[in-house]
Amino acid sequence: MMENKVPEQPGSSSPTTPRLDLLGVATLVGVIGMLAIAAVNVWNVSRLAERVAKIEAAIGAPRRSGPDPSKVYTVITAGAPTKGPDTAPVTLVVFSEFQCPFCARFVPTLKQIEDTYRDNVRIVWKHLPLDIHKDAVGAALAAEAARKQGKFWEYHDKLFADQTRLGPEGLKQHAKELQLDLKRFEVDMLDPNEKKRLEADVAEANTLGIAGTPGIFINGRFLAGALPFQTFAKLIDEELTKRNLPVPPNPSN
Repeated sequence: MMENKVPEQPGSSSPTTPRLDLLGVATLVGVIGMLAIAAVNVWNVSRLAERVAKIEAAIGAPRRSGPDPSKVYTVITAGAPTKGPDTAPVTLVVFSEFQCPFCARFVPTLKQIEDTYRDNVRIVWKHLPLDIHKDAVGAALAAEAARKQGKFWEYHDKLFADQTRLGPEGLKQHAKELQLDLKRFEVDMLDPNEKKRLEADVAEANTLGIAGTPGIFINGRFLAGALPFQTFAKLIDEELTKRNLPVPPNPSN
């Protein structure tokens, strides 16, 4: 038998196409709107978190997670640029880069440490160019090229003295001022082995949990950021005392 189709009356609804009343439509629209707002808020929070992380990395702010200041870490120093005697009782390893303003702020503190502790401290440089600084990698490679001509620390000082001159021409000008062999300098900047050196330093920093610069280890004990001289002096004095070595007068007292 064929099912008879019942003619629809004006204003009635089809039995196969349910009609939503106005209240139901309004409710559905409201729910969709709330879900959309929630999704936007989640996206905004995610973006904000990313920006905060980048700002913290740029200013050298302490990380929420990272090296534990109460622990002693082993940091690779072989092959890195150094300053001071290899026999120094205290080794200060600096993970840093040349475009970071807080790394530049740390330079005078580092000089004060050198002047105060002299042969008791060895300084070791490790490269950690941050992604947010477009000229940091080029500056690091240039410093390594200068190192091959025995001028790493002199070039280091030039880069920090004027962080507005980290582009190709500025890097070349620094080399001229230090009377480096420019042809050799430019060739060495393109040496893939130097790029691998940078990548190895960055990989080690990641393994240790460092993201911000500068990140400093004093005989394996971690400090984050361009902290006051007294903060570093306290740890260095503790390391000297452990070894029954005299602690020099603190110029800041």
